[in-house]
Amino acid sequence: MYEKYIKRIFDFSMSLIGLVVLFPFFVVIALAVKFDSKGLIIFKQKRIGRDKRYFYIYKFRTMYSETPKNMATHLIEQPDVYITKVGKILRKTSLDELPQLLNILKGDMAVIGPRPALWNQYDLISERDRVGANSVRPGLTGLAQISGRDELSVVDKAKLDGEYVKNITLWLDFKCFFKTIISVIKKDGVVEGGTAENKK
Repeated sequence: MYEKYIKRIFDFSMSLIGLVVLFPFFVVIALAVKFDSKGLIIFKQKRIGRDKRYFYIYKFRTMYSETPKNMATHLIEQPDVYITKVGKILRKTSLDELPQLLNILKGDMAVIGPRPALWNQYDLISERDRVGANSVRPGLTGLAQISGRDELSVVDKAKLDGEYVKNITLWLDFKCFFKTIISVIKKDGVVEGGTAENKK
């Protein structure tokens, strides 16, 4: 009942409220991004959605326009070179993710769920197939994000995503939501330009 009906109502309501309440922050961040470097304010990237359907995720641009496209940050050599001054702040505070409230409103994403993989992150997509984690809407945050985030390996992330899909409840979503706020404040699990695999 919750997964099929209530969760989507909750997602739509939360994203709509978030967009209204946080609108002043959107304006301030947009101006900061625009004046910090040349390029578009909103960055779009092709991602894997529910049942592996493609969609474009929205983020505040945190990198220079000449940054290689369609490549995960941890695969870019010396990613710090490409990150703008404002971008470093946005990424550390996760404020660059705010435009994804629009993705949630549209139905591309949920508030809680597996983080959407890049279309060419074949290893993560394959692991999620194995645990059934590609069958739900991807989320703004999820169980993997409160359990280690960038510090986790692809296999461990997919395992947690599969665990979430098997146990979707209102309680688990609330747990992920509030623990995400704590993790963002403490900056837990953030490894800029890296993951567990390439930091070994």
